[in-house]
Amino acid sequence: MIQHRRRRSARQVARKRAVVAAAFVGTVALGTGVGVWASSDGDDGTSGGGARQSSSGRFSGTGDDPATAGTPSANPSPSRSYPLSRTPRTIPAVRSHTPARGPGWQPRGGERVVVSDAALADEGRLIAGELGLTYAGEKSDTRAGDVRLALGGGGGDRESYTMTVRDGRVDISGPGEAGVFYGTRTLKQEIRGAGSAPEGVVRDEPAKPVRGFMLDIARKPYSEAWIEDRIRELGDLKFNELGLHFSDDQAFRIESSTHPEIVSPVHLTKAQVKRIVDLANSRHITVVPEIDSPGHLGAVLAAHPDLKLRNVGGVATRGAIDISKPGSAKIVDDLLNEYAGLFTGSQWHLGGDEYQALTVKSPEASYPQLAAAARQKYGSGGTVADLATGWLNDRAATVRAHDRTMRAWNDGFLRGTSVQPAKDLRAAYWTGKEIGARQPAEYLSAGRKLVNYNDEFLYYVLGQPQTFVYPTGQRIYEQWSPRVVRGTTAVPARYDGQILGGTFAVWGDFPDAQTQEQVAAGVRMPLRATVQKLWDPGRPALSWADFKALANRLG
Repeated sequence: MIQHRRRRSARQVARKRAVVAAAFVGTVALGTGVGVWASSDGDDGTSGGGARQSSSGRFSGTGDDPATAGTPSANPSPSRSYPLSRTPRTIPAVRSHTPARGPGWQPRGGERVVVSDAALADEGRLIAGELGLTYAGEKSDTRAGDVRLALGGGGGDRESYTMTVRDGRVDISGPGEAGVFYGTRTLKQEIRGAGSAPEGVVRDEPAKPVRGFMLDIARKPYSEAWIEDRIRELGDLKFNELGLHFSDDQAFRIESSTHPEIVSPVHLTKAQVKRIVDLANSRHITVVPEIDSPGHLGAVLAAHPDLKLRNVGGVATRGAIDISKPGSAKIVDDLLNEYAGLFTGSQWHLGGDEYQALTVKSPEASYPQLAAAARQKYGSGGTVADLATGWLNDRAATVRAHDRTMRAWNDGFLRGTSVQPAKDLRAAYWTGKEIGARQPAEYLSAGRKLVNYNDEFLYYVLGQPQTFVYPTGQRIYEQWSPRVVRGTTAVPARYDGQILGGTFAVWGDFPDAQTQEQVAAGVRMPLRATVQKLWDPGRPALSWADFKALANRLG
């Protein structure tokens, strides 16, 4: 009897193993293997295995060592020998990963990238070339090793995506082309950093819709090739804006057909700019042009001295145009209209900062022609500040006609004026040091949307003039968030939805202080830290040392 019971026990064990194996195979086919293994012990001695959430809201698997992810194959045979997959290590970090047991995926010769829609051809060709795969276009069949890109699914955020690694294939889908592109960036980083993409499902989207890098090419010229290299870098990091400040007192750096006399000898041709814009578009990056006015127009005024602003003593005011003269509005509007055909993105920066007529004790006494023009336009109580606000609104009307969304520097939004800035103008908040400085909450409480350019953290000013120091990635990573708009203090959480994102800016105050190569090296880690906090403002899961090591591994 004892021997018979032992045989029956062996049969029971065999049946139990068969049931577990069948359940596992069926669950993998449905992509829900995590649920099965959460209720049974794994071969690696762990129990459970559902996704776990970090303090910043991201999920991570229980296995973080890439070496434990198994050896990927084009025809996987999942078994209990695979540990739970680890969370992808990318910059910015993915917001959510549901781990699973399986071999993952790695590129092999002869495998395909296929798309569900011709609109994804650019994304498909790019990732195929980067991973050494074959771009096969629109296909409906399924093959082992495929990377499939598809439109559809997900929520309303067109920058969101889902990446599923299962059955030896990768499926990346999203409601918009941008999201699918970001999914390919996650895949590219995983292959570069770990050699394979882990089994499981990534669901990812940015916290902020504006993730920008601004470059002052007026004071320091940069080559087309250098700018294009930054675009490729920005695209891989999931930035979506490149600002070009190309007009200032020192130079005007883009070819002009309406006013060729203002263009500096060293400049970009329109053909070069078109290539830059086209490359940016292919990476889902909007190029945001800025022709600053009514200040910072020295290069334009050098060719039109009759339009220079002069004080009551006849002395010209540096960089300032005389906004009481009709010719001033005409030349700036000529340029705005001309470049609207070159920069085809949805965003435009109007400048508006540091108009020197407003920095003197009595603008009306120092600039009587401006005071007279203000009274004529706005009545007896009209002021120079009213006139300057009206100038900004008029330039906004010019750009609005091209169906652009506009922003202006926060010190262009003047306090105490009877004329109010246009309601659709977004505040590009960079400083709290201007005359009559206002806290960010004053703009936000009025309902205005804001882009964070905090000069305490996000200003890389060549030569480090005044109190500026080169920002470090570590300080941004550990101390900054999109709600830290001015100084080091965050605005109340109730304003978070009005803060659209942030922009890291490079200014050329002392252009020879660094070479192009030094600038690229200097902004490398700050850019990575900035986009991490714009993608997910919470406390990062990685320490700074680990984040820096990851950046070095990803290249």
